[in-house]
Amino acid sequence: MKNFIIRTITAVFFVCALVGGIVYSDKSMAALFAIITFLAVREFCQIVNQQEGVHVNTFLTSLSGVLLFGAFYQYCASQCDAAIFLPFLGSIIYLLVAELYLQRPNPIHNWAYTLMAQLYVALPFSLINVLGFTADAAHPMVVSYQWILPLSIFFFLWTNDTGAYLTGWGLSRYIPYKLFPRISPKKSWIGSIGGGLLTIVVAALIYQWENSQGQTTLTLLQWMGLGLTVVVFGTWGDLVESLLKRTLGIKDSGNILPGHGGMLDRFDSSLLAIPASVIYLHSLQMM
Repeated sequence: MKNFIIRTITAVFFVCALVGGIVYSDKSMAALFAIITFLAVREFCQIVNQQEGVHVNTFLTSLSGVLLFGAFYQYCASQCDAAIFLPFLGSIIYLLVAELYLQRPNPIHNWAYTLMAQLYVALPFSLINVLGFTADAAHPMVVSYQWILPLSIFFFLWTNDTGAYLTGWGLSRYIPYKLFPRISPKKSWIGSIGGGLLTIVVAALIYQWENSQGQTTLTLLQWMGLGLTVVVFGTWGDLVESLLKRTLGIKDSGNILPGHGGMLDRFDSSLLAIPASVIYLHSLQMM
């Protein structure tokens, strides 16, 4: 009972902080996700450093992740010059060159995990900025912040998790087909289908809400397509993190969120869902 209360309080705080940070302003969104990026990259470095022969510079790798996020924010928010990415590139060069002088037994592992931290964790969070900022069609240099797309990704992920849990709990005993039993024994096909269907319903509701506000970010079919994109890649993102933890021999990525594990445990689905959503939305623009 006590653990349930702790989990509930943490979940409420987590959802309120995420929704408030995204909706309030672009600056609050940037500050929130810069902190999330730092903590998530730091957590990734800490769990890989538990492996024998791995020595990733936790602080500098985490700082590099924040530099990447900040560069994306400045580039998307103000259409500034691409030179804004130079500090990030400089930090990566330093982390690679430093291995020449540290004389550690297996520098390739350190290089690989350092770059994986940026590609797997920092880059997806940085792409939140691509979803959030939109250039005016008539005046490309005029950029505005719209919170609906970044927030919808998390709404879809939460909806999918809820639908999958309820459907799996109610029907998996009758349709006991597992999705990936080797990696995640609790996930079932029927749960995934239920989560996907509920997400489509929520996508339609978002479309209706937008219409009532006089906004037209996406058409109904495009919203549904975005919801399905998040469902598919969010599920894969969850499985990828599960495979990572199984490979490293750990149960949770951390304990920063009481009752919910670590940052990677909470954001695992979004690490693939965000990049996939960016690809999906930009593909729509090219049609």
